[in-house]
Amino acid sequence: MTPKLLLPDIPQLHRLEVYLQHGGYDAFRKALQMTPEEVIEEVKRSGLRGRGGACFPTGLKWSFMPKDTDKPKYLVVNADESEPGSFKDRQILEHNPHQLIEGILIAGYAMGITKAFVYIRGEYHRWYRLLEQALREAYEKGLVGERMRQTFGTAYSLDIVLHKGAGAYICGEETALMESIEGKRGYPRFKPPFPAQRGLWGMPTTINNVETIAAVPAIIRLGGAEYAKIGAPGHPGTILYGLSGHINRPGVYELPTGTLLTELLFEVGGGIPGGKRVKAVIPGGSSMPPLRGDEIEGVHMDEESLKQLGTHIGTAGIIVMDEDTDLVRVTWRIARFYHHESCGQCTPCREGCGWLEKVLHRFLVGEATSHDVQLLVDICNQMEGNTICALADAAAWAVRGFVTKFREEFEARCKPHREFVPLNVVHGLRRSAFPLGKEVSSTPS
Repeated sequence: MTPKLLLPDIPQLHRLEVYLQHGGYDAFRKALQMTPEEVIEEVKRSGLRGRGGACFPTGLKWSFMPKDTDKPKYLVVNADESEPGSFKDRQILEHNPHQLIEGILIAGYAMGITKAFVYIRGEYHRWYRLLEQALREAYEKGLVGERMRQTFGTAYSLDIVLHKGAGAYICGEETALMESIEGKRGYPRFKPPFPAQRGLWGMPTTINNVETIAAVPAIIRLGGAEYAKIGAPGHPGTILYGLSGHINRPGVYELPTGTLLTELLFEVGGGIPGGKRVKAVIPGGSSMPPLRGDEIEGVHMDEESLKQLGTHIGTAGIIVMDEDTDLVRVTWRIARFYHHESCGQCTPCREGCGWLEKVLHRFLVGEATSHDVQLLVDICNQMEGNTICALADAAAWAVRGFVTKFREEFEARCKPHREFVPLNVVHGLRRSAFPLGKEVSSTPS
C-alpha cells in the first residue's frame, strides 16, 4: 500500500511541535534551495492535478502567474467545501493544517507571492478555529510572516489571511470567491481575463483547492518524478476519497488515484448495509453524472478512466445508493439544491434550475407525463455551456445523468395519459364555450 502523504497516522499531528518532529517545514527549506522556476517544474513533473473538481494541471496553472510585474500577486486557497457529498478538505484543516500552511509557503515562493488568503466555508466554524490556531502557532514560531526571514535565512516572506465566507455554494467558484473576498456579492466573473491576469483587486491571482496545496510538500520531499509513479499515470498521486451514503464504513480514505471503485466500496468501505445491491454511485460529488450499479465492476477512480464512462472524479466524494433508493426523489433533491444555490446572474441557470425542480416535483406528486421525461433532458441541454460559471452545468450533468441512466424509473412515475388544458383557459374564451376538462381541438374555431 502506498504510504499516506496527506493524512499520515500520527497522533496529534495538528500540533506544530508534532509536525516539526516528523519533518515539518523541511520541504519548504528544500524548496528555498531551488529557484522558483525549479519548484514549478518539479510540480509539473509530478503530474499533480487540481483536487477541487476541475483536475487542471497544477504546475501549469502556477506557470501562468506573471513573473516580470511590479503588481502585488496573490494566492487564494479554496476551502469553501460546499459540494454535497464532499468532506475531505475539512479533514486536512483538522488533522494536518501545518502541511497546508507549508504548501502555501512553497506555492507562494514558487510564484513570487507575498500574501495568501484561505477562504473557508461559512458553516465551517470549528475548522476555521482549528486552522486559525495552527496559523497562530506558525506565526509565533516565526514560520510565517516577517520573522520567517530569520527562521529560514531567506529574503522571502509571506503573510496568510483567513477569510470566512457566509455559506454560499456559488463562492466555491473561483471568481465568485474573489468577489466575496473583496466584500462584494458572490457573482462569478466573465473569463477572460483569467485570475492570473486580473484577479483579486485586479491583481494577478492563483486559486488552488486545499487538498491540491497540501499535496505540494510531499512532491518537494519525494521529488516530482517519484510522486508521479504513485497512482494512475494520467492522474498521479494520492487522493482523499470521501465515502458516504449506503456504506458500512463511511469516511475519508487516502489511497492512490486509479483505485478500483469496487475496492473502495467493498473492502475499504465494508460493503453495503444489509448486503443489498448497489443501485447507483455518484463518483465525485453531487454534480457528477452517476454510474449504474451494474457498471461499476472494473472502474478505476481517476479522471481519465471515469471520463470514458461519461462522468468525472470531481472532488472524489463517492455517494452510494442501494437497491431501495428512490432515485427520482434523489434527483429532485439535487435539483432543489442547485436551484437554491444559483446566484441568479445568468438566465439559463436562474430559470433552468427552477424549472428542473418544478418538473421533477411533478414526478413525486404523480402529475408528470411521459413528455416530462424528455423535457428534463431538453432543459439540461439548453442550460449546459450557456452560463458564466459551471453551476448550471453541474445541475444539468446530475439531472440528465440520472434521467438517462435510470429512465425506466422516471417513466414508471408518469401518468398514463396527459391532461388537456381547456381552450377557454388558453385563449381567454368564455367559460361556457367548452366544458371544463373536455378534450378539444388545438385550433380555436
